[in-house]
Amino acid sequence: MKVTFDELQTFLAVVDTGSLTAAAQQLGQTVSATSRLLARLEGKLQTTLLRRTTRRLDLSDEGCTFLQDARAIVAAVEQAEARMTQRRGQPSGPLRVDAATPFMLHVIAPLVQAYRARFPLVELALSSNEGFIDLLEQRTDVAVRIGALKDSTLRSRLLGRSRLRVLASPSYLARHGMPERPGQLDAHERLGFSQPESLNTWPLPGPGGLPLQVVPSMVSTNGETLRQLALAGAGIACLSDFMTWQDLAQGRLVQVLPQQTLVMQQPIHAVYYRNTAVSARIASFVDHLAGAIRAAPWGM
Repeated sequence: MKVTFDELQTFLAVVDTGSLTAAAQQLGQTVSATSRLLARLEGKLQTTLLRRTTRRLDLSDEGCTFLQDARAIVAAVEQAEARMTQRRGQPSGPLRVDAATPFMLHVIAPLVQAYRARFPLVELALSSNEGFIDLLEQRTDVAVRIGALKDSTLRSRLLGRSRLRVLASPSYLARHGMPERPGQLDAHERLGFSQPESLNTWPLPGPGGLPLQVVPSMVSTNGETLRQLALAGAGIACLSDFMTWQDLAQGRLVQVLPQQTLVMQQPIHAVYYRNTAVSARIASFVDHLAGAIRAAPWGM
């Protein structure tokens, strides 16, 4: 008996989600059906792909080897489908998009409805990760990355830029006062990122005229958490315009040291693998996102 596409998809779903239950939910089928498909695949291959324990599923050596081939086969089929739908003039099929939580909440989520109205056959699956992910391992078609790119194996498209500003709530400044120079920030609550340290470089003049490297007094991995802390009056934060421009416009946040602020912009890229043809659905989403950023009040 030959291996079927459904069996390959089930195997990948179990590996990517880490459990039969999560894979079944992702595939829209019962746990028993997922288990049967996986068992049938192992029976056809006459090998154990996944070792089952009471707590987790682990790939066997044979499973690790087969995983690469399975991903390549599924990707090839999806690309073939995309080429056919492109010839029919209507993008369709699954599109897996990943972005950091703040960008997902403040930029991507608000434009999804308009995108779906234009491309109703594209099946969006959105995920949020604060750090860089392996697109192939996470089965992600396109990721939005903010800041300098380091991975040369990826294709990229510059979507725009967003300026950094140092901000605090009116209530915090009423209690603690507005700093008059960057050196006075040491006496304030500084909200920053736990990693990477480069995100704690603020657009203010530091020693030697270089941008100020801040040591935070409170840290988070998530920019949206820092925004919420700033809104609650917990301290001063350095955040990007794409997530705070409305807060500034409506007076919920106030720029700190505006006259001394340096112009620092974060590039925003869409990235995908070099060895993956850009399907119609990927191009449609990236074009839509780029247009939305160009039209945004904060876009550059």
